[in-house]
Amino acid sequence: MAVLERSYKRYTGALSPEWSRFLIIPRHAFRDVFRSKLFTGFYALSFMAPLVFAILIYLRHNTEALAIMRLNVVNVLPIDATFFLTFVEIQGWIGFFLALLVGPQQVARDLTNNGLPLYLCRPFSRSEYVVGKMSIVILLLSTITWVPGLILFLLQSYLEGWSWFSQNIPIASAIFLGSLVWILLLALLTQTISAWVKWRLAASAGLIGLFFIPSVFAAILNEMLATHWGNLLSLGSLIRNVWAGLFGTFVQQVGQVQQVRRGEIIREAWVTEPPLWASWLVLFLICALCLWLLSRKVKAYEVVK
Repeated sequence: MAVLERSYKRYTGALSPEWSRFLIIPRHAFRDVFRSKLFTGFYALSFMAPLVFAILIYLRHNTEALAIMRLNVVNVLPIDATFFLTFVEIQGWIGFFLALLVGPQQVARDLTNNGLPLYLCRPFSRSEYVVGKMSIVILLLSTITWVPGLILFLLQSYLEGWSWFSQNIPIASAIFLGSLVWILLLALLTQTISAWVKWRLAASAGLIGLFFIPSVFAAILNEMLATHWGNLLSLGSLIRNVWAGLFGTFVQQVGQVQQVRRGEIIREAWVTEPPLWASWLVLFLICALCLWLLSRKVKAYEVVK
């Protein structure tokens, strides 16, 4: 309306709490995300693995079903830390492809269409904007990782009894923390790449390359130097070591190599994985770098020379 008419009034309605203002971003983003039949179908298929794991837990405690299939309880898959670690790994990589479909378009679309000033001219900080964009990936991936993982843990505890629950509480914390670390890493990487690569296809390709190209170099380095320290360059190896450490299945000595000359062994050494603190440190540095890059790019204006 024209300012000269002086008919405008100050908004007198209810104000949203400051802590929840960032939720306006995922609320509207989910409407666009689930309009895609490809994404909706893939998201529905991502619940197949939790269903299969739930069936395995149920069969482990159903003697009638085991008798029909002529299976012995001893021969059935044990429900232990390795069982839940396998679940986290499967759902974690499914979550990677979900983040690949959703994440790269979020910030890039606002930067391409100069939409950031419309966000930041309101009582909406840059931090709230970044958290709101990250929460899209965080909420989606939580529904397929640690949420069904803890449901499976509670199902196993219900069928096995209180003693199993009290003895295996660290497994529940490993499911939550392991999934959360992976989700935060994916959320930061997708938003950072989306902010710096404004073309969606290029951003998606960059995310794939960021995971697979360093893994190739890590494998070459490990083969040339007969070591596994090259895994510090591979995001997949880093998160696998962190998961294994949380579930208590991490083994640092992974093999033995021999240097042979003229049929005689002249050198023998153990090949070891990098220590867990090194994997945690590298992941922390990657997350810190992503936050710094986001702070450089997410601004209300951009100077183009």
